[in-house]
Amino acid sequence: MSTRSTTSIRRARDSDAAALSGVFDAAWREAYRGVIPGVALERLIAQRDGRWWRGALRRGRPIAVVETAGTVVGYAAYGRARSNLLKAEGEIDELYLLPEYQGIGLGRRLFRAVRNDLADHGLTRLGVWTLEENARAAGFYESLGGLAGPRTLDRVAGVPLAKVGYRFG
Repeated sequence: MSTRSTTSIRRARDSDAAALSGVFDAAWREAYRGVIPGVALERLIAQRDGRWWRGALRRGRPIAVVETAGTVVGYAAYGRARSNLLKAEGEIDELYLLPEYQGIGLGRRLFRAVRNDLADHGLTRLGVWTLEENARAAGFYESLGGLAGPRTLDRVAGVPLAKVGYRFG
């Protein structure tokens, strides 16, 4: 028997709701502690429970998961661009991995799979937003060939935070 783990990317299912909540919790704590004020961050994390994720899966916007050895370790939510500000056809709304799975290529694989799915639906110009203070995400998107584009302010739990858009294609 092989000890190598299998990694796959697939569409999220209702049964993934708890795992999606866990990825969101761990990834947001790692990425936004010190950026989003503590109480607001805790409130945002608490809102994304399994029930919230089951609702998100029914809303029709695709969510892909990356699974390793039968465990969901990351996800991406994506679809048509939600605004014209990015000047893109498709958009990745969120792409997060459990912190212990970051930096080993799974994010790249997930990004490419989502980008290919969007392109298969005629959405070749892709955009993503990241908080300006999230240097790790900015470096990730730049390493994939993303070009920094528009900047704007977003309100996260009532706190104004600068964000930057990255464009691909």
